[in-house]
Amino acid sequence: MKRPDELIVYSEWKENETLCKMVNSMIGIEEKKQIEEIRDEFSTSFHEILEMADRHGFEGNIWHTYLSYLLIMSENAYSLSKEGVTETGKDSISVIVCYDMEIIREWYRFDWMRFSACMDESVLNETVHYRNDKLNRFELDAITRKRISGLSRSLSQSASREEFCNILTNYYKSFGAGQFGLYKAFRLESKGDGSDIIPVTSLAQVHLEDLVGYGNAKEKLIANTESFLAGRRVNNCLLYGDAGTGKSTSIKALLNTYFEKGLRIIEIYKHQFKDINAVISQIKNRNYKFILFMDDLSFEEFETDYKYLKAVIEGGLESKPENVIIYATSNRRHLVKETFADKEGRREDLHSSDTVQEKLSLAYRFGITIFFGAPNKKEFQNIVLTLADRYGISMDREELLSEANKWELSHGGLSGRCAAQFIDYLLGK
Repeated sequence: MKRPDELIVYSEWKENETLCKMVNSMIGIEEKKQIEEIRDEFSTSFHEILEMADRHGFEGNIWHTYLSYLLIMSENAYSLSKEGVTETGKDSISVIVCYDMEIIREWYRFDWMRFSACMDESVLNETVHYRNDKLNRFELDAITRKRISGLSRSLSQSASREEFCNILTNYYKSFGAGQFGLYKAFRLESKGDGSDIIPVTSLAQVHLEDLVGYGNAKEKLIANTESFLAGRRVNNCLLYGDAGTGKSTSIKALLNTYFEKGLRIIEIYKHQFKDINAVISQIKNRNYKFILFMDDLSFEEFETDYKYLKAVIEGGLESKPENVIIYATSNRRHLVKETFADKEGRREDLHSSDTVQEKLSLAYRFGITIFFGAPNKKEFQNIVLTLADRYGISMDREELLSEANKWELSHGGLSGRCAAQFIDYLLGK
């Protein structure tokens, strides 16, 4: 049995301490070493694999699932070359990777019960038939967990190295590789010389039908998004309007609706705009459609970060990739704060019209603008009644609306957010 440092294409695995310790333990069993020499590394890696299974929600043979998870997360010359490709010939990397697959397949085939000298057999048996009852408190959603479990079973049952390679290749073709294949949403985490793309593991489970009203606004947003997913020419989109009207919720809901079609979202904050080009360079050749999501976007007069964004949207030498689009939300239609002095020319600036155009130029680079206005009294009451029915609140209609009216008077006025908060209040009682 070979160790991880002998892998070629998947050579990054040699840096995985958990995997190295477990393989060392397996080799120790095969070489019939003393149990005392094996037990410490086995116990440490065994604990870490259990923690991973519990965190992600894996079931079945967790050793096989762990290996499958590593295969999915690996972004290398082989996995990325197969991502989203419908037909592939027998290229050199496919031949070379077979060497690695033989090594990894041998790890799959190791009889887990041979560790009975290190661990009670009943405990080992539980990890071969692992069950998880944390309901939905996992980093991965149910569909993704099921997909990984299916891959794990198929790989463990493969009859040959060639079949093992074919199963994995077909997975990469269908679902891709790395974190973009597993997670829906991402954020940027700043580091010294830039930002890393980090998965968001706890998402709001909202869907488009959860947003009551705003039919025209949702239709425009859905149409643009579906055209984007279909590979047609589309526009960047600005959702603007009153607070609490569902602008951000609509974009989050898109993710839950179109995740299976390859949609991913990366949330970017104002102070990270200087890193946008670096982010785009990492995602432009991937087999996914990315929304760069900028929530609650607005700028004061003294803030100039919007100039980075202008260059990315339109105007730089390098065009924006076809698999990247920008969706932003704002309470301001023109994004940058304007004053009467701008309009009337009462500024030290000699060319006040230039100043106005500079401020408006960012908003004008969004080809689609969608307005979300505050609901009127009747629309607000309809939102309350719909949400109350959805969540099974049994209260007299007149009493419900009366309490809702009292609530909105003291909690920010008429808005969808206010209605949702009122329903949460009732559910809490």
